[in-house]
Amino acid sequence: MALRALLTRKTLASAPRLGGAAAAASFRGLQTSSLPDLPYDYGALQPAISGEIMQLHHQKHHQAYVTNYNKALEQLHDAMGKGDAPAVVKLQSAIKFNGGGHVNHSIFWKNLAPIQEGGGEPPKGSLGWAIDDHFQSLDALVQKMNAEGAALQGSGWVWLGVDKELKKLVVETTSNQDPLVTKGPSLIPLIGIDVWEHAYYLQYKNVRPDYLKNIWKVINWKYASEVYEKECP
Repeated sequence: MALRALLTRKTLASAPRLGGAAAAASFRGLQTSSLPDLPYDYGALQPAISGEIMQLHHQKHHQAYVTNYNKALEQLHDAMGKGDAPAVVKLQSAIKFNGGGHVNHSIFWKNLAPIQEGGGEPPKGSLGWAIDDHFQSLDALVQKMNAEGAALQGSGWVWLGVDKELKKLVVETTSNQDPLVTKGPSLIPLIGIDVWEHAYYLQYKNVRPDYLKNIWKVINWKYASEVYEKECP
């Protein structure tokens, strides 16, 4: 399946209810989002991740973030049109949570690939060298990310990112659906692993470390390398 564009053509800027030039300008770039197709079948990542998990994760959980993000944008549009400042402030958390869920999951699907399409193959080129420089080896990086992902309390994400200003690789965790950028404006995600229970519970129950161990078998290092080379030429 081809990957659809993440953003639809439906914009919120065209509605006439916004008052004032500043309010109208603030919405010119806002667009509602749509659920991206996966570039592989739901069962293509088995046995590392079951087809049932992938289908529920994509069709139910990611779709819910998209739906709720779009709803929050519509409500924000109405609140700004009415000059309802309390409502505008109240909606910020819903936009951050659901928008973050959409952004994070859109990266997550690209971070995965079936084994027959290169999933799990170690990174090569500049990213492979950078991993050796920063973490001594790929195995050491995997162990660090697995340890931090397993130790994360509640729900969230564990990330391999690059600080594009310092040209430095970093491992970070974020809570709930916070994107990596919340840890620093110059951080670009290369690999993000979802450690919410919905990402693994049907298959791994409450044993998050087993999920973290096996997901590396389908990590798409080719995609991560392309992002790294773009950000750190």
